[in-house]
Amino acid sequence: MADILVVEDEDNIAVALDFLLSRDGHRHSRLATGAGAVERIRAERPDLVLLDVMLPDVSGYQIVQDLRADPALKHVRVLMMTARGSVVERRKGLALGADGFIAKPFELSELRAEMARLLERE
Repeated sequence: MADILVVEDEDNIAVALDFLLSRDGHRHSRLATGAGAVERIRAERPDLVLLDVMLPDVSGYQIVQDLRADPALKHVRVLMMTARGSVVERRKGLALGADGFIAKPFELSELRAEMARLLERE
């Protein structure tokens, strides 16, 4: 069981993630905007952050950049999610410090496998 923070503005995706994470026994919470995400991560210290790229206020790229710039948060694992799953987007996310990248819409099995991979790295 892991503590997971979902940063996702689209309700339909957040509901699907809520269902999946609950079914798999993870503790999780959601933030629907990029504003305050870094502060929330600092306060909660989740095992994994499922981070949308396109968010109101602050982009997922900015959030991952801020996390990696903070010595206290640079080890927080981040799985970026985007509807624009191009090679360029993936490269940018990984270059900024994301631990993984998944294109939406994703298969649940693909998301589960990626989460398991990241959560193994304790």
